[in-house]
Amino acid sequence: MIDERAIAVRWEAMRATLDERGRRRWCAAEARSHGRGGIAAVARVTGVSRRTIDRGLVELESEQAGALEPLAAGRVRQPGGGRKRLSESDPKVVEDLERLVDPATRGDPERPLRWTSKSASKLAQGLRELGHELVDRSVLRLLDRAGYSMQQNVKTREGADHPDRDAQFQYINDTAARAIAAEQPVISVDTKHRELVGEFKNGGREWAPKGKPVEVNTYDFRSHADGVAIPYGVYDLARNEGWVSVGISRDTAAFAVSSIASWWEQLGKAAYPRAQSLTITADSGGSNSARGRLWKVELQKLSDRTGLEIVVCHFPRGTSKWNKIEHRLFSFISHNWRGKPLIDYATIINLIAGTTTSTGLKVYARLDETEYPKGVAVSDAEIAKVNLDRHHFHGDWNYTIRPRTAPVIKS
Repeated sequence: MIDERAIAVRWEAMRATLDERGRRRWCAAEARSHGRGGIAAVARVTGVSRRTIDRGLVELESEQAGALEPLAAGRVRQPGGGRKRLSESDPKVVEDLERLVDPATRGDPERPLRWTSKSASKLAQGLRELGHELVDRSVLRLLDRAGYSMQQNVKTREGADHPDRDAQFQYINDTAARAIAAEQPVISVDTKHRELVGEFKNGGREWAPKGKPVEVNTYDFRSHADGVAIPYGVYDLARNEGWVSVGISRDTAAFAVSSIASWWEQLGKAAYPRAQSLTITADSGGSNSARGRLWKVELQKLSDRTGLEIVVCHFPRGTSKWNKIEHRLFSFISHNWRGKPLIDYATIINLIAGTTTSTGLKVYARLDETEYPKGVAVSDAEIAKVNLDRHHFHGDWNYTIRPRTAPVIKS
């Protein structure tokens, strides 16, 4: 009679040290040592299937007979073994999944802006109706490999969708890709919402001694603040590098371009010594508005000063969250300073500059104490002097500003 208690003792002593192959072979060897009824006994005790134990026995016998090459170190099965990917065993499933998802796809279907509003269970049901045998989890894996993710509603709409929205996404992506391929700088710019400086509550939580939270003001009144902080960010798409100028007065076009100029002087010029152009992707509103006169005049000054052709591509209204800087820079800054009161400008600068990610993001920050006046008027004569060339596709969103004179080189 087989002593299953003894098998259980030996199994518990060994199982934690065995990988998949080791468990299979241990069970096979144990079953073989008991003769008739050994496979059933080992299967009952270990929970390993009889089929797996049978396969282990075949492996042991084949290796002993020299009919099976030993596995290379670190492998648990022969090359090509294991379950095939669903996309390999059923190639048409990917095509059918794309067809099911496509009517509900948002954004540009050719770029990493894809997500679906259909649940995995509904998609799995639809695929089963088309003759594919799979479960919800398989759909999730297929969607992940295809670049989709589930997303919740976010309050980002500023107006109705523009009919050329997706075409503009394509244009921005193509323009940026060409510039990066030519080793020319491409930056994404935007203003993060202004913050009150002082002992105010900041959203989020962080670890602290139990029962000893950081105490802050009960009310977030502007009159109690020591000032305001206006972070304007510049994100280098190719280098995964961020630059943030923290203003203390107003978010104006002059402040925006000054921030870009600071990035160029401190980081961009050294990183791109052979640069002839600078491509900027920006929102259509705010300090870098597509319709802003002062924005274009200030960019002209920057172009004249640096000798760079400045290519600007604006995202349509209501699509600011597609701007790379939102989820590659600002989201990580917000995460880094969550739960920390922004008590002074030094704290804000240090928290921004201390932002890092596992993908190697580097962030630099500086305080801009310049007082930028609001309501600066730009005359028709001034705007007429801007050397601006509107692109063939949506010249209101896409344009190039070229230097009017050769840059002045200081000796």
